[in-house]
Order: sequence, then C-alpha cells, then structure tokens
Amino acid sequence: MRPRRTSWPSAALYEARIRHVRSTPIRNAFDYGGYYWLIDVDDPPRLPRPLRWLAGFDAADHRGDPARGLRGQVEDHLRAHGVDPVGGRVLMLAHARVLGHVFNPLTVYWCHAADGSLACVIAEVHNTYGERHRYLLRTDARGRADTAKEFYVSPFHPVDGHYRLSLPEPGADLALTITLHRPGAAPFVASVRGRRRPARLGPLLRLALRYPMTPLVGAARIRIQGIRLFLRGLPVVPRPPSADGRQGKDTPSVQQARNPA
Repeated sequence: MRPRRTSWPSAALYEARIRHVRSTPIRNAFDYGGYYWLIDVDDPPRLPRPLRWLAGFDAADHRGDPARGLRGQVEDHLRAHGVDPVGGRVLMLAHARVLGHVFNPLTVYWCHAADGSLACVIAEVHNTYGERHRYLLRTDARGRADTAKEFYVSPFHPVDGHYRLSLPEPGADLALTITLHRPGAAPFVASVRGRRRPARLGPLLRLALRYPMTPLVGAARIRIQGIRLFLRGLPVVPRPPSADGRQGKDTPSVQQARNPA
C-alpha cells in the first residue's frame, strides 16, 4: 500500500488579502482574507481520501473542454490564438474546490517555455453568472500588460475601457493588481497580496480553519457588496448576451494583450 501523501513539493499555498477599491461614482472599498494554491497543472495535489473535501482540482472548473485536462485547456487556448504550446511548466494560481464548491474570480496561468523562461500569462476571469473568459497576455519583465476589456464582470461596469494588469510570477510573496481604466472615470482597482506557505497538510489545515470555505465566502462578499452598491443608488448595466452561454466567449478574434508603454 502506498503511503498517504501529506505534502506536495510541486505546489505552494498563499495566505492572502483580497482588496477591491471603487472611487466613482460611489466610493466603496472592501477587503477579506483567504488562501490560494499555486500548482503545476501536470501534477495537481491529491489529498488522502478522507481529506479530499479540503482541496480538489478539476478541469471542469476552468475554461475549455474538461476532457482535455488543465494543461490541454491551456494548450487549446494558445493554439486558438496562433501560439504554439509552450512546452515547459504551466503554473496555475487558483482556489481549490472545497466541500464540492469553488469560485475563482481570477485564475492566473504562468506558461513557461521548455528552457524555463516565461512565454506568456493567461488571466482567466469568472463572473458571478457562471461565465468565463481568458486573456492571453505578453507581460514585460515586471509582469505587466495592458488589454482591452472584453468580458462582462461587474453589473456596474459596461464592457469598455482597458485593464492594466500586474501579474508577476509568485515567489515568497504574491502581489497581483488589476486596474480597470474607463473613459472619464477614476480607476477601479482589485489586488491580491499574500505570503507563501509550504503545501503540506499542517499549513493547509491551519488555513482551512482560519478561512473556512474560502471560495464561497469570497463569492458571498462580492454579492453582498453588489447589493449594498445597488441600494446606494449605483445603476446596473445590463449584461450582454454571452457568445456561447455559460462558458463565455473564447474565440481566435480575442485581441492579445499589449505590454504597457
């Protein structure tokens, strides 16, 4: 009988604070704690059977054909945008499925070439309507890129403007920032800041106790903030029809992101 694994050397945990700041037309800011996994898509952690409710990684929770697996989904997206598969490691930052539930407002993939260099970054956005969209990013040396907004996320923002993203590959620290710039409006900023923890059973249990049901708590907080903004008079922007229903659009016409000037 194989011994049950209680550590996953190819993965890492990040204890983090997630913050959203809206400046106009109504000032609103909130933050909350949680934790993320950074995993190699070719070697996702598999917990001992009695503890699998704590963390699961399923391709069906992400954009693309679940039968293709996590790596296959990434490679399909690259091919759809005229990019050859990268050949090296693909690291994914995301919430795991907990007690059968998961919600990832943002999943980030760092795609490496066979020589270990970073080839590109994919930012996968999920909205609270069950739709998903991916942005293919050519980041600069500091992990920054610009891209036009092409996907409905908040019910208080139309699909216009552009994002400036800062998505450096995590090390000891996790520091991600997404800023939405719209004509005539102050930027909307979302950020994630965290510290690396070893992907072992002990740290995972401590984080799960400190932040129970992290994916659902995050989704609930986002919805509660939306209700508060609506009650304060912020107008709702109608959601445009999705190109292919629940999955959101993901076609070769999607513009690749630009490096910031």
